[in-house]
Parts: sequence; C-alpha cells; structure tokens
Amino acid sequence: MELKELMIEESLQLKHLADLVKKSIEEEQMLSSRLIELEADERMSFGQKLADQVAAMGGSWAFIVVFFLAIGIWISGNQLAGPDQSFDPYPFILLNLVLSCIAAIQAPIIMMSQNRREEKDRRRARSDFMINLKAEMEVRNLHDKIDLLISEQMQSLFKIQQFQTEQLAQILQKVDDKG
Repeated sequence: MELKELMIEESLQLKHLADLVKKSIEEEQMLSSRLIELEADERMSFGQKLADQVAAMGGSWAFIVVFFLAIGIWISGNQLAGPDQSFDPYPFILLNLVLSCIAAIQAPIIMMSQNRREEKDRRRARSDFMINLKAEMEVRNLHDKIDLLISEQMQSLFKIQQFQTEQLAQILQKVDDKG
C-alpha cells in the first residue's frame, strides 16, 4: 500500500465525518423549528386578553390599596352623613352586595387566566422534555461518532505503521545489500 492511497483514505474519512456533522446540524434545525412552533402562543381572543388584564390587576398591590381606600371612603361617607342621609346605613348591606358581585365576577375571570397559564406551562414542559430528549440523543450520537472516529483512526494508524514497517524493511534490505 502506498502513501498516496493512505492519504486518499484519510481524506475519505474526513469527508464522511463532515457529512455526519452536516446531517446532525440539519436534524437540530428541524427540532428547533418544531420547538418554536410549540412555544408560539395561539392568537388570544378579546376575552382571553381581558381575563389576563383583570388577573394582573386583581393580583396587584395597587388594586388592594385602591380597594381598601374605596371601602374606607364608602364606610366613612355613610357614617359621616348620618343615619338620615346615608345611602347605605350600617351594616352596609349595599357594600356587601357590591363586594359579593365583584368577587363573583372576578374569581372565574382569574381562573380562566390561570387555566391558560397552566396550558402554557404544560406546553413549555413538553418543549423542555423534547429538548432534554434531543440532548440525550445528541450525547449518544457524539459517543457513536467518537467511537467510529477512533476506530477509523486506529485502522488508519495501523496501515500507516504497516507502510512504515515495509519501508523500513526495504531500507534495511538495501543497507544489507550494499554492506
């Protein structure tokens, strides 16, 4: 076997390795595009947007402070107006009715928003699982590729060593013939 043949074989091995890398990159792009599709939110309806805004507002300190101020003004206004002029005398039955209505409307709206977020979290968990699975597959592929590369390099090194041994034997033969 000649040195030229060994170089050609080495070149073919490098080309094969480059093809494996290119294929791996293409598979990664396919998975990435699928993950982007999973992450993309569907178009939100007006009701869904409103539910998110109500949930965001209802779960804020600003809402709590404004709500307590409104209740304080309501109670103070009724107490200071006197029993004859107050629009909601003690025990504030109208205030209780308003608070009950707010709670009855706000609770299901917040639950709708939470359900949407849970679905979004489930999609994100599926996406994370796919990424982890892909990473595991890539690690396995890398192990296989490294094993293949080591095997091919060992074969190539053995061939080069055999070639060198043959060349050395020829040189020794020529030295012995001259001597």
